[in-house]
Amino acid sequence: MAQDYQSGVIAESNRDAIFLSFNQTHQPGAVEIIKQLLASLPQRISALRQRLPEAQLHLTAAIGSAYWDRISPEARPALLRPFPALERGERVAPSTPTDLLFIVRADQYDACFELSGEINQALQGAAELVEEVHGFRYLDMRDMTGFVDGTENPQGDDRLEVALVGEEDPDFAGGSYLHLQRYEHDLEAWNRQSLKEQEDTYGRTKADNIEYPGAEKSPHAHTKRTSLKRPDGSSIEILRQSMPYGDSVRKGLMFVSLCRTPENFELMLKSMVEGDEQGHADRLLQFTRAVTGAAFFVPSNSWLRRLA
Repeated sequence: MAQDYQSGVIAESNRDAIFLSFNQTHQPGAVEIIKQLLASLPQRISALRQRLPEAQLHLTAAIGSAYWDRISPEARPALLRPFPALERGERVAPSTPTDLLFIVRADQYDACFELSGEINQALQGAAELVEEVHGFRYLDMRDMTGFVDGTENPQGDDRLEVALVGEEDPDFAGGSYLHLQRYEHDLEAWNRQSLKEQEDTYGRTKADNIEYPGAEKSPHAHTKRTSLKRPDGSSIEILRQSMPYGDSVRKGLMFVSLCRTPENFELMLKSMVEGDEQGHADRLLQFTRAVTGAAFFVPSNSWLRRLA
């Protein structure tokens, strides 16, 4: 497995994050300016880490599926494709593609602030900011609903095996397919439920984060809809790097899926929104709604450097 991956793909969660989405402008030379920034990112991160050694700074820089050919018309990741927009009644997963995504994470907000500022400055005139969202660690790694997030994430070396492209696409080994959704929670409706109803919706206990036995789960439980198996019995896995966000009005989750193939995320999303053959869909989607959805590829650091 290639080891020159962007550290933000694999690193454990941080305290703070800034999510930056951009679209290229029509300014002459914009593509070259963007390529220069992308090529400079490994060095920029290294320099900031030297200045702020305790910050645990990480970056995930990703290129949108529809924009990729502007940056690299000669070569494209084998499975890079648009976000799979889905809709079934009130359950929706919209497609809102953007050209570039930067997820800046650290255990010190000033490190996120510094690197985000450098990215914004370098892109002046060449790309316009579509959305900026500040994520943060909530309590003991919980979503705003009060449940622990990312419980099923792979651990140790399994994180690399799940998240990073290997020799199946050697030109892009060490890269990762990323799907981003911003969810907005209806916490008033969520908090009207009893504790038992909330736990049944997830399929696990709230306080101590113990998953229900399979036989006791509702077919509509979130863990039932996202714990999928292949015909041979092996688990279909993704690496989640999600973070809560919120202010006095909006509260939700920046959901981030990373995987060596887009198929795993697509299967989980379909299971949540469309349900199984009997129509059992994810009850959690009654209380949270995806308002964005975009597909990206996260190239390796060596691939970024070659853009120079």
